[in-house]
Amino acid sequence: MSQILIHVTTGPDDATKAALSFLVAKTALAEGHEVTLFLAGEGVRLLSDENLSSVEGLGTGKLQEHYEAIVAAGGKFFLSGMSAKARGFGQALIDGRPAEFAMPDVLVRLLVEADKTLTY
Repeated sequence: MSQILIHVTTGPDDATKAALSFLVAKTALAEGHEVTLFLAGEGVRLLSDENLSSVEGLGTGKLQEHYEAIVAAGGKFFLSGMSAKARGFGQALIDGRPAEFAMPDVLVRLLVEADKTLTY
């Protein structure tokens, strides 16, 4: 199976696209692929409790349901530390989640290691 990197820069203001990124990750995991999501820019907002519970895409489902399926299937989340800091998020955003803050070098490493990459 493939190692897939999904780079998410879309935030809650484009709920359909944001939910689609998580839906695709959930689907790939269900098909047996290894999936890593790297959230940057407005994408870091998606892991806030408020947005997880409220974002629902038109035809792409509820972000919370996709997130829970990703976690249950072993998906991994990396968040741009610089993007999070610029938006006022700290450690509380990732506490209790299978997520960690990362710098651009981690994104580059994940990109090089991935068999396939999608960007939303």
